[in-house]
Amino acid sequence: MDINELEEKKERIYSCLTSEEYTPMKLKELAMFMQVPKQEKEEFKEIIDKLISDGKVIYDIRGRIKAAGADMQAGTFIGTSKGYGFVHIDGEDEDIFIPPDSTLSAHDKDRVLISITEGKRAGKSLEGVVVSILERANDRITGTFQRTKTYGFVIPDNRKFGDDIFIPHGFTKGAITGHKVVVELTDFGSPSKNPEGHITEIIGHIDDPGTDIISVIRAFGIPLEFPEGVINELSTIPEEVDEESKAGRLDLRDELTITIDSESAKDLDDAITLTKKDGIYHLGVHIADVSEYVKENSPLDKEALKRGTSNYLIDSVIPMLPHELSNGICSLNQGTDRLSMSCIMDINAKGEITGHRIAETVINVDRRMTYTNVQRVNDAIAAYDGKPDELYEKLKDKDLDIKSLKFNSELSEEIINTLDEYRDFAEMFYLCLELSEILRNRRHKRGSIDFDIPECEIKVNEKGEPVEIAPYDRNRATKIIEDFMLAANETVAEEYFWQELPFVYRTHDTPDPEKITKLGIFINNFGYTIKMGQEEIHPKELQKLLEKIEGTDEEALISRLTLRSMKQAKYTTTCDGHFGLASKYYCHFTSPIRRYPDLQIHRIIKENLRGKLSEKRINHYNRILSDVAFLSSKCERRADEAEREVQKLKKIEFMIPHIGEEFDGVISGISTMGVYIELPNTVEGIVKIDEFKDDYYYFDEEHYTLIGKNKSKCYKLGQRVRVKLEEADKLMRSIIFSIVDETAEE
Repeated sequence: MDINELEEKKERIYSCLTSEEYTPMKLKELAMFMQVPKQEKEEFKEIIDKLISDGKVIYDIRGRIKAAGADMQAGTFIGTSKGYGFVHIDGEDEDIFIPPDSTLSAHDKDRVLISITEGKRAGKSLEGVVVSILERANDRITGTFQRTKTYGFVIPDNRKFGDDIFIPHGFTKGAITGHKVVVELTDFGSPSKNPEGHITEIIGHIDDPGTDIISVIRAFGIPLEFPEGVINELSTIPEEVDEESKAGRLDLRDELTITIDSESAKDLDDAITLTKKDGIYHLGVHIADVSEYVKENSPLDKEALKRGTSNYLIDSVIPMLPHELSNGICSLNQGTDRLSMSCIMDINAKGEITGHRIAETVINVDRRMTYTNVQRVNDAIAAYDGKPDELYEKLKDKDLDIKSLKFNSELSEEIINTLDEYRDFAEMFYLCLELSEILRNRRHKRGSIDFDIPECEIKVNEKGEPVEIAPYDRNRATKIIEDFMLAANETVAEEYFWQELPFVYRTHDTPDPEKITKLGIFINNFGYTIKMGQEEIHPKELQKLLEKIEGTDEEALISRLTLRSMKQAKYTTTCDGHFGLASKYYCHFTSPIRRYPDLQIHRIIKENLRGKLSEKRINHYNRILSDVAFLSSKCERRADEAEREVQKLKKIEFMIPHIGEEFDGVISGISTMGVYIELPNTVEGIVKIDEFKDDYYYFDEEHYTLIGKNKSKCYKLGQRVRVKLEEADKLMRSIIFSIVDETAEE
């Protein structure tokens, strides 16, 4: 049943349920009433379930089916540890508040049907009540077991789940206090009763190395092991490229080709070539041709779609594809022939792409580079006392002693040795720097936003214990690759948009005007403004804001709040543009090893290049791509959440030995819960609101400020404070600070 047929049947059934003649009846009675043939009854039930999931249909207390009321809406429940929650309605920017006595035992991420009970008032959100649980998000929960004499209970790792889970005697699987466990829920509870469950797996003790990471993996349902069908299929895939596979491809093996990745990377899925002639840059972005080995609907393909993306959790990777592929024949390893999909672009001095070719190719990487070493060569080129062309000519002399060259500043031994090692590539590196700067400036002129927010890098020892946390440094070498990949992604997206073929795009919608208005109110506290035109903001306005705050104390704070005011990027089948990049056309073409949408569009491109995109195949892609885009977006969000959760755990673990110590920090958030403090190493904790009660502080929501009695002093975002670490608790997922000196502003 294709998507059009499904929608048609859903509409027919829904029309029946909303007709004046219909009286609520049970599923079996409804099937008889609608004269559903016996062989279609299973399909009929699936359609009813889909209508329920959509929030259009509900079961009443007697189990009868009826249409939901006009005032009811379906959405996703967002739980809190305080008992109340919010419901996010797809397509709506503001969530609906659900009081503690109106949740109907809904838990975090459950799909629910709600009825709006109160309209929006000044300073308050819409309010509603959950009338039906449409779909449970999880029937398995990870948490920490606590034993009593007669029973046990599990404290969920996800504190938004809300309630501890009761474990009856005899269903603990032998767990002891402190064990991380997986619980299968047998009863989701009620407002007056805790959920109940049986322990199905003991992951390990909370203090055992690696237990915390495995717990996160289990909590998010990220598949670890590959199924037997995938393992069997791997045996049919060659370890090296055979000559038959190379036939008919554009042969680029004689071109100087490099990869640039981190030192630890093993799945090298992108390579570049770059030359310059008559003022035109010829940039080739070559991407591993994963689609040659992962065929549609094969076990490998189905598992890749299920995973959606690779997951990067501190020092470990849970790959979308098995290592035999991602680190083997699909990795563009130095000195080996590899199949690739290439986007070869002609770019002028203004950064305009004046011509391009998308082709199936065969390449051979001359050198595997690292970001660190490329940066060293770039530092040497920048420091050379003379023209770059002169340096390249000298480097061609193999007997030249690099130390004999004159540099504007003293170079380290590491930089000199790296320049010597990579002397054959020095000219290409300089072209990379030159073209990267041109492309970046062109994006900047059109309004592309570069969020240079310091991401954290967490280093762990062999036991998985965090030993260092610091902001991640994006050097010039990493930006070169970013610029080239962006150019390829935009070029491919524009090409297939104008061909009007089914495709998967990367979309970033314009921010909600209300959120931008709130951002504008907030930044006024720091003396900044943003302009909006016709209720929409242009990305150039946010770009200007980020430039104004560069180097200021409030830079990291305003950058993060600006990012939070924007919508989340997603995969779609329509080319709706990318707000953050100020780009009309954008897709993900450059990482098919670790992202399913890239793999999907490689198949479409390959079929198109081979002239095999028949009407039948076009209809096929029109049927499946909406689901591919939706599932890929969902898996991406899961991966992001899991990564944040692991980082949070490691940050807490890192801070435990420092309890009682004092730190300088910056106020990064203020709410009715308290004041959030961020340390220079990106660790964030809270000073609870109770700390301020003696001074009768209250929260000014409009200005994100905590104001004291008589309005004589206040705490506000971006303010520097001295704090003491009172508590770092992995179980409760919390870091608690106290303010140790009087830093409130007058």
